[in-house]
Amino acid sequence: MGWWQVNADTLAGSRFVVSPLAETFASLKMLHAGTGTHPGEQAWLRAHLPSYRAALAEDPLTALLIRAGLGQEWIADFLTPAPREGETFATEIARVRATDPVAARAHLTLSLRGPLPAALHRDDLPARAADLLTRVWEETVRPYWERRRRVLEADVLARTARLGQGGWAAVLDAMRPGMRWLGENRLQVNLHEYPPREISGARLVFVPVTPQRTGWVAWEERERYAVVYPCSGVLADPGAIPADPALPAAPSVAPVPAVLGPLLGETRARVLVLLDSPKSTTQLCALTGQGLGSVGRHLRVLLDAGLVRRGRAGRSVLYARTAAGEVLLRAGRGREPDRRGRAPAEIASAHDY
Repeated sequence: MGWWQVNADTLAGSRFVVSPLAETFASLKMLHAGTGTHPGEQAWLRAHLPSYRAALAEDPLTALLIRAGLGQEWIADFLTPAPREGETFATEIARVRATDPVAARAHLTLSLRGPLPAALHRDDLPARAADLLTRVWEETVRPYWERRRRVLEADVLARTARLGQGGWAAVLDAMRPGMRWLGENRLQVNLHEYPPREISGARLVFVPVTPQRTGWVAWEERERYAVVYPCSGVLADPGAIPADPALPAAPSVAPVPAVLGPLLGETRARVLVLLDSPKSTTQLCALTGQGLGSVGRHLRVLLDAGLVRRGRAGRSVLYARTAAGEVLLRAGRGREPDRRGRAPAEIASAHDY
């Protein structure tokens, strides 16, 4: 298994980072595989896979480059630079384009685990890779980026909350398959038999992406290390994305308990149910059909009552249920009336007496 030696200061200074380039490369990997894990990904592939395959058919050299770079166990490092906080896609892709051609060929040789094809012994490989990634960004990611970014930021907020509840071990163990905290300053990052790496003193970042069957590690030796993992937000839920992925999501949610409607008001109770994962006011407006002012007023009441909490992830303010909100919702579901209009607790009392 591959693991990193991480001291307490490095782990304490680690950050979550949202990266447009990481999202783009994860999308390229899904296009290359041609399969999606849920209906939303499959709809996205139907919309974009034909154009991607046509582009590679017209440019067999770039097609060969991408096949070489996406190795069985190792991705060519220059394709996945370690993300930095707040970078735009343009800034990130410029680092790919500026890769030394000699280094790029060495990375491809490592990912192939064998000799580099003669056709790839050339100096324009970084530029070709950057051009293809830019095309994937512009055509398949950028049109949906604002929505995807909100989902990624919601994932970061949820994991930050988990950090406060269970510590880093709870966050890392649930991040991606094959990853867990081993103890004694050791972080297992995958199941491959790679030599351990000492990364203490370097910058460590965790980077969510929306495609579900993906993930990788990246680094700049002794300076920056990154773990890219699939997020657990709305895009991960089967059926969360409609056939047209540019439309707002309308995921199915649990019904509002009948006893909570009269207590909180129907719309306010609906907002509480929807906050099973962190959401912004914009997302709540789309899901409830209410205006921004109305949703804001409902959230203020729920905040004042201690039923929801507010947190910031990047530029977004996200809301989620508190422990008190969870208790109220569970109690409401436990008191759903039977066909005669009596709650289970009332029926039990009649039997007792």
